Amino acid sequence: MLKDYLTISEITGPLMFVEGVEGVKYDELVEIETPTGEIRRGKVLEIASDKALLQVFEGTSGIDVSTSRVRFLGKGIELPVSLDITGRIFDGFGDPIDGGPKIVPEDRIDIGGNPINPYSRNYPLDFIQTGISAIDGMNPLIRGQKLPLFSGAGLPHADIGAQIARQAKLIREEGEFAVIFAAMGITFEEANYFISDFRRTGAIEKAVLFMNLADDPVIERIATPRIALTAAEYLAFEHDMHILVIMTDMTNYCEALREISAARKEIPGRRGYPGYMYTDLATIYERAGRIKGKKGSITQIPILSMPEDDITHPIPDLTGYITEGQIFLSRELHRKGIYPPIDVLPSLSRLKDKGIGEGKTRDDHAGVLNQLYAAYARGKEVRELAIILGEAALTDVDKNFLDFAETFERKFVSQGKNEDRSIGKTLDIGWELMSALPEAELKRVRPEHIEKYMRKAYSK
Repeated sequence: MLKDYLTISEITGPLMFVEGVEGVKYDELVEIETPTGEIRRGKVLEIASDKALLQVFEGTSGIDVSTSRVRFLGKGIELPVSLDITGRIFDGFGDPIDGGPKIVPEDRIDIGGNPINPYSRNYPLDFIQTGISAIDGMNPLIRGQKLPLFSGAGLPHADIGAQIARQAKLIREEGEFAVIFAAMGITFEEANYFISDFRRTGAIEKAVLFMNLADDPVIERIATPRIALTAAEYLAFEHDMHILVIMTDMTNYCEALREISAARKEIPGRRGYPGYMYTDLATIYERAGRIKGKKGSITQIPILSMPEDDITHPIPDLTGYITEGQIFLSRELHRKGIYPPIDVLPSLSRLKDKGIGEGKTRDDHAGVLNQLYAAYARGKEVRELAIILGEAALTDVDKNFLDFAETFERKFVSQGKNEDRSIGKTLDIGWELMSALPEAELKRVRPEHIEKYMRKAYSK
């Protein structure tokens, strides 16, 4: 029998203090019943002796301190799950918003999740094809990896996220593949774009969408990535599916974390964010991976917009420590009209060597990747030199690399928003670009690969 408390002592913003409580647990769900019969939900943030600090999801406006009742439910936030969640759209708390029926659950799972025992982890393996050359060719995504997308205000990270969600697939590994898309703090217009894009392309059939809008409760924003990852763990480890989780925008999540921390009057850390933000982000990112004895896997692409394009800002800084690389979007490439404006030089996939090569992508992949990187880096150096000294001061070889850098951006990096390139197509474009360089400069590709693939490039 649940006990009602009439001992609310104080309300501050979205927070509520209740005294005289017994047997209450951290993160426990609560119901607040107003004198009019309205029910609001919340959860326990802190417990001290017989006092509990609550966060009210729908806000505390209109709650009467003396007459409202608080009921502790004895459980945390749970997500009802079944295979029927695929093809559905939910809000940030996991309630359907697509007009369809409620989920008849096979199980109800606490969204906190269980940490994966390091001994039980399998190393990330196998290539995931996104259809985007600047990722697949230069910084491949590996099954079980955490590979964030670092963007900035006004850059097309939403378009890129939607394109990856539509096009991502496994090309070698057998098993069902699905995408879980979690959006946090987005506008109604952005939510409508994502939903209509998934429906227009048919990608919704193999996807689960969780949408938290900018005017939804802050505490819902905190729950959204955990609810999405709970759904991912259920599909991956209970039904052997390969799940790609795309989360946008983690900056909005961290802002919500800072807002709650300020309301609790906690001592702020860097730039006002709570000192435990690293640990909090790790509880999200570390839910990606593969488990020994399980066929399924969870791969993550967190998207975050760096405030003022500052890579040293706490959000990208801490994310970089936890994850296995990063994909950078370039404002310079965006201004030049290149989509997707991925800057391959500072981008890095630390696990790329585990998912490329013969039997995984193609035998020439590693060599093409390294040669394109080196040639583009030299081309950009020559471009800067030409600005200072003028093109007249460049050698013929320098001019070759200068032309290569321009062509690389226009033909390799740039592609259509609905263009889904296979890894074979991506590597062939790379050979076509390298065919314009003197063969003596191709020092990072094997002679047998030059013989095998360069002839094909020349014939185009």
